[in-house]
Amino acid sequence: MNEFDFIIVGAGLSGIDAAYRLKTRLPGCAYVILEARDEIGGTWSFFRFPGIRSDSDLTLFGLPWRPWIHEKSMADGHLIREYIEDAARAEGIDKKIWFGHRVTGMSWSSEEQRWTLAVRAGDVIKQFGAKFVLSCSGYYDYTKPLQADIPGIDKFQGTVAHPQFWPPDLDYTNKKVIIIGSGATAITMLPAMAEVASRVTMLQRSPSYVFSLPSVDSVHAWLMAHLPERIAHSINWWRCLIQEHIFVFFNLLFPVPARKLLMYLMQRQLPGTVPVSVHFNPRYNPFEQRLCLCPDGNFFNALHRDNCDVVTDQIETVTADGILTKSGAELEADIIVTATGLYLHLLGGVTPVVDGRAVDVGTCYAWRGVMLSGVPNAGAVIGYTLGTWTLGADASVKLLIKIWKYMKKIGATSVTPTRDQDDATPSQPVLSHSSTYFVAARDRLPRVTGESPWYGRKNVLYDHLKLWFGSLTKGMEYTIPSRKDQ
Repeated sequence: MNEFDFIIVGAGLSGIDAAYRLKTRLPGCAYVILEARDEIGGTWSFFRFPGIRSDSDLTLFGLPWRPWIHEKSMADGHLIREYIEDAARAEGIDKKIWFGHRVTGMSWSSEEQRWTLAVRAGDVIKQFGAKFVLSCSGYYDYTKPLQADIPGIDKFQGTVAHPQFWPPDLDYTNKKVIIIGSGATAITMLPAMAEVASRVTMLQRSPSYVFSLPSVDSVHAWLMAHLPERIAHSINWWRCLIQEHIFVFFNLLFPVPARKLLMYLMQRQLPGTVPVSVHFNPRYNPFEQRLCLCPDGNFFNALHRDNCDVVTDQIETVTADGILTKSGAELEADIIVTATGLYLHLLGGVTPVVDGRAVDVGTCYAWRGVMLSGVPNAGAVIGYTLGTWTLGADASVKLLIKIWKYMKKIGATSVTPTRDQDDATPSQPVLSHSSTYFVAARDRLPRVTGESPWYGRKNVLYDHLKLWFGSLTKGMEYTIPSRKDQ
C-alpha cells in the first residue's frame, strides 16, 4: 500500500494551491495528488462549451502565490488551464500528481489511525493510506449534470447538448439555437454562439442579475507600467480584494438600492426591445444567487444583434423542431442547449466510512467550513460561492494545515469535529443559495448553524480572523495515543 501524510483529491485550482501550501508550510510532509482525469486544471480542462471563461477577476481567482500576468482579467478557459499547468510545473507539483486515479472509497480506522482509500486506475483497484485527506474536487459531479425535467425533450429531432458534456464536433454555424437557462453558463454561451449561429434564444424560467465588467483592468495596466512588477501585483491584489468586498457587502446590506442600481445598469445596456422589468427582474435579492458577470458587456451587446433574443417563459413541451412555451410561443431550433445547472455533492461523491459505519454527509455539520462532524482527519476544501472561489479554498487549506501543526504540537494522531447531540440550534445547508441546483442538493450537503464553530465559508476577512485567533479545540476531539499504544 502507498502511504502518505496527506492525500489531495483533485488537481484543479484548489488541489494545486493545497499542494503548494503543504510544500511551503509543511516541507517535510509526504503528499500526493490523486486526479481522476488525465489533465491538470479541474473545471478549466473539463468544460469545453463555446465561450468558456471565468466569471471572476483572475487577480483574485488565480493562485495567491502566482500573479496573473495576462492582460485580460476575465480570461478564457484555455488561458486559465495553461496558467494552472504552468504553476504546477514551476513548483514541481506536477511530479506529485497521479493521473487516471479515481478515488472510489475512503475508510477510516481508529485502531490504525489512518484512512485507506480505494482508488481505480484503469481496470486496477489500488489502496492508498493517508493520515489526512484533503478533498479538493469541488462541489459538483463530473460524471452527471443536474437532471432537469424538460417535458417532451425526447421528441426533439435536432441535437440536444449539455454544456458539461459538449460534443467537440458540434457545428452550430447557421443553426437555430435555444439555450435553456439563465445562469452564468447561459450568459457566457449566448454571445459566443451568436457569432456564427443564425439565431440564438435564451429561454429562461426566471431572470438573473447580469453585471458588466471590463475584461482588461486599466488600473492594473497603469500599475504594471509605472511600478516594479511585484509591487504592482501586490497593490492590485489588495485593491481588487477591497473592491469585491465593498461591492458584495453593499448588495447584502442594502438589497433595495443595490437592486435598483443593478437594474438601472442593465437597462442602460439593453436594447429598447428587451424590457428589463420582464427579462432581468429577478424574484430574489442580489447575491441570494451568484451574480452573473460578463466582460465588456458582451452579453448585452449580443442582444443588440438581430439574431439574438431572450424569452422569459415556461416550457409547455419540446416539439420535433423546437419548443412550445406556456404562453403559446413557438420557438424553432436545430440545437437545444440544456444549461440547467450542476449536480452537487461533496468529497467527490464518495461516502466516508468511519470504523465500518457509512457517514451520511447530509447529516453532518460543517466545522468552520472545512471539516465534517464525525469524520476524522479529513477536510473539504471549498471556496466562496458569493465571492471569488480561490480565496475561500486557500483559507480552507491554511486552516487545515494549522490544525495539523496543532496535532503535532500536542502529540495527537487524529482530530474529529464533535457536536453536542443535545444542541437544538436551527440549522441550514452549508451552501444555502436559492438557485435550483443548490436547492436540489440540500439533502446531500452538510448543515451549519451560523454559530461558531458550526458555520460555512464566510468571507476572506472573517475566515482569516478566525484562522489567526479562532479556537482549534472548540467542537474538536483530539486523539492522543498513550505511551503504551505508541
